[in-house]
Amino acid sequence: MSKEKKDVFARAEEFVALFSRGAEFTKQILHENERLRGRLSQVEDRQTHAAQDNVEWEKLREELLARIAGLENEKRDVLDRLQAVEEENRQFADRYLEIEEENNNLANLYVASYQLHSTLELSEVLKTIIEIVINLIGAEVFAVYVLDEKTNQLSPVASEGQLLSAFPRVPLGSGIVGGSVDRGETTCGEPLPSDDLERPMVCIPLRIGERPIGGIAIFKLLAQKDAFTPLDHELFTLLAGHAATSIFAAQLYGQSERKLNTIQGFIDLLTK
Repeated sequence: MSKEKKDVFARAEEFVALFSRGAEFTKQILHENERLRGRLSQVEDRQTHAAQDNVEWEKLREELLARIAGLENEKRDVLDRLQAVEEENRQFADRYLEIEEENNNLANLYVASYQLHSTLELSEVLKTIIEIVINLIGAEVFAVYVLDEKTNQLSPVASEGQLLSAFPRVPLGSGIVGGSVDRGETTCGEPLPSDDLERPMVCIPLRIGERPIGGIAIFKLLAQKDAFTPLDHELFTLLAGHAATSIFAAQLYGQSERKLNTIQGFIDLLTK
């Protein structure tokens, strides 16, 4: 069990204990009420005798005023304790919601990581990346680039929100996309939409160690999203490593499959 969950359970136990003390205090108040009823009966008797005795009446009056002041203080104490309990209850509920959100975020990260490594087909890997960027990051217009090591250029291989042909090829090290991939640094600006498909608001470099694989350039977010969250930055980091590994593995698998088919075709030709 994590430390945060232990803390939550501890706070829950404290809340239950405090609630029990409140019940005990209520019991004491009822007992005090019975005692005061008896006291009131005595006071009524004294009032009857004091009606003709000013000294006795004044003494009785002072006792009643002192008791009223004491009850007012007790009332304030009860209200203060009740307010403290309500505040602790609110804090407990807020913390519970935070933990629920953290657990949900961790589940999303786990699912995203699993999906990226569940296939060796490049088309399926790219489809998974697109789904992650849309559903978890909330991007509307973006493109996935892959580096062509022969030409040293980044070519768009998948996109959303615009035709793939609308996104230009980018030399490695040139512009925001090429520079981000070359340096291995995520470029993240203000979440403002851009019509310039060479100036994304976010560029996530996809690298394996020091080897550039490609990048993800985001140009516009969905209408219901106006800012990046801590989960978004966790996803940027996840995509930078796991998406790069998945694309690289799919590329190697595709190359090996083509070579295997070529060799098998050559063997079949010789045996015939």
